[in-house]
Amino acid sequence: MTFDFKGRRVVVCGGSRGIGRAIALEFASAGAAVSICARGEDTLRATEKDIAAHGGVHHAASCDLADAESIAAYVNAAAAALGGIDVLVNNGSAFALTDDDESWLSGARIDVLAIVRATRAALPFLERADFASVINISSISGLRPSVRTPSYAAVKAASIHYTTSQAAALAGKKIRVNCIAPGAVEFPGGVWDKRRADAPELYERTLKSIPFGRMGTPEEIAEVALFLASRHARWITGQTIAVDGGQLLA
Repeated sequence: MTFDFKGRRVVVCGGSRGIGRAIALEFASAGAAVSICARGEDTLRATEKDIAAHGGVHHAASCDLADAESIAAYVNAAAAALGGIDVLVNNGSAFALTDDDESWLSGARIDVLAIVRATRAALPFLERADFASVINISSISGLRPSVRTPSYAAVKAASIHYTTSQAAALAGKKIRVNCIAPGAVEFPGGVWDKRRADAPELYERTLKSIPFGRMGTPEEIAEVALFLASRHARWITGQTIAVDGGQLLA
């Protein structure tokens, strides 16, 4: 299966590192015009440079995904730069893992409300596209209880449920909405890369829980995102796909 996204416009919210970066680069390599946003300026510009190497139209801007006005300004600027929006990828996360009020609030703002706000801002452009879709990046944590990270699991569960509501609401406009729930994914500077050093027992326990015996890669999540945005998935909406090497089976 090959993907050709020439002429398509893709916006990735939270696209400078890890999964978001891999998604942006895979779309760019398939010929799409790509816009990314993030808070960290250094990683944002480094990823923008990598996207530009593919030779297509590109755009990158700083954005605070916890702030409604910042999201709206970014999405409108991205649409102007790309000439519209065909695919919106909501990949932002606060990675709020503790059970204090701030974790709950930051997770709600970035992992849930950012999806609501970015989709709301992108909707006028998606409605004008001839084959539009929204892809929300959640986590398998949202599909099962989590004693260790209750706030993170709860907001990821909310994003999964909201995906189904979005899909039902937008089906009449022929806009598909789907969700990807990654398992443990490791990349330099990411959560599991850090856990290998600062929480080796947790790292090894998690690694042993994956039947395939390894952590996932950002590229393995990105390939599913391209599938969901492609015409190969034209009859799929309202679904959450776990991409976890069987981790949920353990």
